[in-house]
Amino acid sequence: MHLIRLVNATFFAHHGCTPQEQHVGGRYEVDVEVKFDFEAAARTDDLHLTVCYEDIYAIVNTIVQDHQFDLIERMAYLIAEQVCELSDKIDYAEVVVRKCNPPIRGTADYAEVVYRSVTQS
Repeated sequence: MHLIRLVNATFFAHHGCTPQEQHVGGRYEVDVEVKFDFEAAARTDDLHLTVCYEDIYAIVNTIVQDHQFDLIERMAYLIAEQVCELSDKIDYAEVVVRKCNPPIRGTADYAEVVYRSVTQS
């Protein structure tokens, strides 16, 4: 099994279900795991035969920073779907989105969702 992981990409953004969350903003962390066969890239050291993690980060950055969502579930879904479009060799993309210090009546480091998009290869 071959995996590429982008771990703990961190952003300040304005998402949430309440006007206060959307106005004040908060910290979001994103992990992306992509499963695909990069054996040829590993053997030849050829960037064109793999999925570039800079391209993955660009997708995450654009979705987190350029949109406004009520739900982190929607954010994770869109990231996973767009990452899967990077290559027809991708088996799946799994995305974890963490909302740090969520507005709950209690204490929690973060709320987290996990979404896995499986390709039809």
